[in-house]
Amino acid sequence: MGQKPRGPGRWPGLLLGAVAGGVVFGGALTVAQDALADDGRMQGRALVEERCSACHQKEADGSLHRIDHVRKTPEGWTMTLFRMRQFHGVALSDEEQRTLVRYFADRQGLAPEEAAPYRYVLERRPSVVEEPVTDGDLTVMCARCHSVARVGLQRRDEDEWRRLVNFHLGQWPTIEYSAQGRDRKWWEIASTEIPQTLGGKFPFRTDAWTSWQAAPKPDLSGRWAVAGHRAGIGSYGGTATVTKEATKDGDGYRIAYDLTDSAGKPLKGEGRSTVFTGYEWRGTGTLDGKPVREVFAASRDGSRLDGRWFLTQQDEVGGSLHAVRAGGADSTILGTSQSFLKAGSTARITLWGSGLDRGEVGFGPGVSAKILSRGPTSVTVEATAAADAVPGARSLTVGGAKSAGFAVYATLDSIRVEPDFTIARVGGNGGPVPPMTAQFEAVGYLNGPDSKPGTADDVRVGPMPASWSVEPFNDAAAQMEDVKFAGAMGSNGLFTPAGAGPNPQRQFGTNNIGDLKVVGTVIDGSATLTGTGRLISTVQRWNDPPIH
Repeated sequence: MGQKPRGPGRWPGLLLGAVAGGVVFGGALTVAQDALADDGRMQGRALVEERCSACHQKEADGSLHRIDHVRKTPEGWTMTLFRMRQFHGVALSDEEQRTLVRYFADRQGLAPEEAAPYRYVLERRPSVVEEPVTDGDLTVMCARCHSVARVGLQRRDEDEWRRLVNFHLGQWPTIEYSAQGRDRKWWEIASTEIPQTLGGKFPFRTDAWTSWQAAPKPDLSGRWAVAGHRAGIGSYGGTATVTKEATKDGDGYRIAYDLTDSAGKPLKGEGRSTVFTGYEWRGTGTLDGKPVREVFAASRDGSRLDGRWFLTQQDEVGGSLHAVRAGGADSTILGTSQSFLKAGSTARITLWGSGLDRGEVGFGPGVSAKILSRGPTSVTVEATAAADAVPGARSLTVGGAKSAGFAVYATLDSIRVEPDFTIARVGGNGGPVPPMTAQFEAVGYLNGPDSKPGTADDVRVGPMPASWSVEPFNDAAAQMEDVKFAGAMGSNGLFTPAGAGPNPQRQFGTNNIGDLKVVGTVIDGSATLTGTGRLISTVQRWNDPPIH
């Protein structure tokens, strides 16, 4: 919230995955590893007493004012400590900050259920449009400056939320007079209604947190079956091997990926991670030769990992990841190399998951499957759909495993551009902030039982090969020649914005922003189908905190 970025428009990450290892509080620790974890907790508390207690006085119960009455994610604590260093001159080395983030996130974090609704902001998912929050007018009072997720990833009681309101006004005195603040009794609402609403919606003490504190924390080492999807590129799957390692910082993990994409190309990678709060995986490494960061969440029992990886310097570029422990008693289908089959055609399809080396492989009536290769974590088949196979959604089965999300079609009914709205940002051109791209997919759909396109019962078939173009979204965009100046659309639906800075070739010498209609065109037999979306290419983000 107003902090100066370190470096050109980018924060230093979480100061966690960039180091070798990290601390994990969890079960199945050896005596030596347990001692290291205890030592990390002791170091954290010692640092709090040494560096924080001069300003945050002790209260009657021994707790420190403000500090001990807030719960946050690792990213939230990183932002707090960054502000303490930048605004208040607190002397902390990067290693000391890592120690404190670990200490606070484990001691005063969020339970899995509390963080789940807002993971999109932690995973840096692009194109997420938040729904307006009607509770106490939070969208106007809070989310006009930052995301609702930033609020929802904190926990405080009513009095502590009121202190945060006072902090906002003290730090930014003009906040009351900014947009949508002048048409209401801003201070009266902010100091009375908003803290009460927030204290009820995001309280400091919850049953979920109490339960999670008492729960055993899983050991995530072992072999995992993995699957995911990267928009514009396709699906991938394989295995990941996670190894626990003891370091001076506590207990960390190494990970090694052995994946293939939908065309069978190998995708290798490796990295190191820290797990905070017993389930919050934060890692850095490489995948397919590119530097990446990982933001995953482990399930309560440690049987699943779900989240997203993204390029270190370009977080809009990345993919989903879903993983289950390989070799378990149950069979699980995590993903497929393609999500559809056209009636009267044959395709080579790979299914990724766990326990796939047993049982029949089925695609439903009218589809035969000849097994080409098979192992515990993948099975590749030659699938043939009969010309009269009934179109619609199908469930895939492998033995006892069942998965939705597959479809058979004869002809597509419509195409949707996904996302239907997103933004890109100009950048580069000698400036310190790189451009932010936007990735689109043309997704085929079948009409549902109501026989109407664009309704809730439509059947999603999947991403289709498409040609791409852009048009001016409105008359103003046409007059400003946005199509000419805003950027270029690639053949796989990737929009790359133009360079930053004033452009003397444009009207008024303005920069290269634009408001564009994105058109995806799919040829399906003799039919030509199009879908459209909206793209606003706008200016750089100069302050890019861990939580927007």
